[in-house]
Amino acid sequence: MLLHLRNILDPQQLQTARSLLGDQAPWIDGRSSAGSQAQTQKNNEQLAQDSEHARQLRELVLGAVQKDPLFFSAALPRKIFNPLFNRYSGTTNTYGAHVDGAVLHSKAPQQWVRSDISCTLFLSDPADYDGGDLVVQDSFGERRIKLPAGDMVIYPGTSVHRVEPVTRGARVASFFWIESMVRSEQHRRLLFDLDMNLLALRQRLGETPETTALTGTYHNLLRLWADT
Repeated sequence: MLLHLRNILDPQQLQTARSLLGDQAPWIDGRSSAGSQAQTQKNNEQLAQDSEHARQLRELVLGAVQKDPLFFSAALPRKIFNPLFNRYSGTTNTYGAHVDGAVLHSKAPQQWVRSDISCTLFLSDPADYDGGDLVVQDSFGERRIKLPAGDMVIYPGTSVHRVEPVTRGARVASFFWIESMVRSEQHRRLLFDLDMNLLALRQRLGETPETTALTGTYHNLLRLWADT
């Protein structure tokens, strides 16, 4: 499931993030965090994970995503990899086709995270750069994604994806992974569809015996499929 989540960061949070991600931030070679296959494709900059800038930004992003009900419904997070931050500009401007590692070590806190879901939170306004589309391959073909600043896309961690070359300006984003309580992508999609339709029914009809029964079905399925 590929899903666009809107307004994860508000304007004030975006301003804070951008102030921490300027030219004075400790940018390093993005290949420092890539696996052997990805190193041959990766050509960008990444914020040093052990910096004070990164610590403040991690808190900002994690606080925002964990307050978003749509994010919780779609991802059903069990673990969240510490958010990382990258920049594409100048000659370090692209990331070729690759698949994210299946299990990744998150430094904050020290834990291993299975990458069921990949997340990209856009921090640059699309008008400020050319190129830089995130291109995700799924069962319906290629999906090209370039979202407003503050918006996020989540998609299966199993997807082959790339970032197109940035030919003007700078594309700055946060990226991280989710280990879901529900491992199966198909099961997560069924639960999400059921949850969204229940929400629509309640808004239209209020609480009814049918919505109560369907809510029970949702939780019974979650109980059947979830690991905590």
